[in-house]
Amino acid sequence: MASSFSSSANIVALAVLLLLLTAGTSSANLSNNFYSKRCPNVFNTVKSVVKSAVAKEPRIGASILRLFFHDCFVNGCDGSLLLDDTASFLGEKTAAANNNSVRGFEVIDAIKSRVEKLCPGVVSCADILAIASRDSVVLLGGPFWKVKVGRRDSRTANFTAANTGVIPPPTSNLTNLINTFQAQGLSTKDMVALSGAHTIGKARCTSFRDHIYNGTNIDRKFALLRQRKCPRTNGTGDNNLAVLDLRTPKHFDNNYFKNLLNKKGLLNSDQVLFNGGSTDSLVRTYSQNNNVFDSDFVTAMIKMGDIKPLTGSRGEIRKNCRRVN
Repeated sequence: MASSFSSSANIVALAVLLLLLTAGTSSANLSNNFYSKRCPNVFNTVKSVVKSAVAKEPRIGASILRLFFHDCFVNGCDGSLLLDDTASFLGEKTAAANNNSVRGFEVIDAIKSRVEKLCPGVVSCADILAIASRDSVVLLGGPFWKVKVGRRDSRTANFTAANTGVIPPPTSNLTNLINTFQAQGLSTKDMVALSGAHTIGKARCTSFRDHIYNGTNIDRKFALLRQRKCPRTNGTGDNNLAVLDLRTPKHFDNNYFKNLLNKKGLLNSDQVLFNGGSTDSLVRTYSQNNNVFDSDFVTAMIKMGDIKPLTGSRGEIRKNCRRVN
């Protein structure tokens, strides 16, 4: 009897230990219903602002999605990218991967203003960005998924990390892409699926100049078309824009992958996904089956949203997404 009791006690102790260990994992405190009691209308509020913004400019949906990606890859999904520089604080906005490139901050500001009136001091900027990213995809014809929430906002930013290759540049080769995503706990499949976000949005000439003039894995007619508005000389037309998906640039679908099969990827980091390497088969699969792409994209977005969130008592709930409280 005593032995049985001792065994039971050990089992209980082990269960408690496991519970404590799992409570410390990155996404342990995130859930779909985190705001169900304290701010039940947050999702509808975010969607209404994003819907209005996307209706005015479809590209802003892609920009918000990109904000989420660039935020999560630097110290996790903590809203650090949203912080402005001050006289005594260096944020991430002027890092090489972000400077004159990331956009959509005004939409996040507008959402935050509405949400603060609805339920002051409850919803983080990091969660607003995660929800707005999902809504952007859906409003542009992409898949829906339930966004896990419960993140808190960082009180700091990491310019150095944002500036030193944590975010893969558009000149990346396949190995670099695989390694940088793997460093965030994302698989090669996740990386290819997330790259499919380039089915919407635009890129600046400075991001694709080298590929359209010097790339060897690019359709010649496509390169010539893009060269019309992107001069060879650095510093000339750097901010001229081109759509990332030549077929349906305002609609979230699998045409991005069909473009790659025809060597019409705008960025070098796009076309390396289909260039005789290990990801060719995934590109073919996604080009042939939009449902498989949608499913894998959703899985990857949820995984990316789980990267190192601040939960519990860590961080804060910013009143203004651009500055700490």
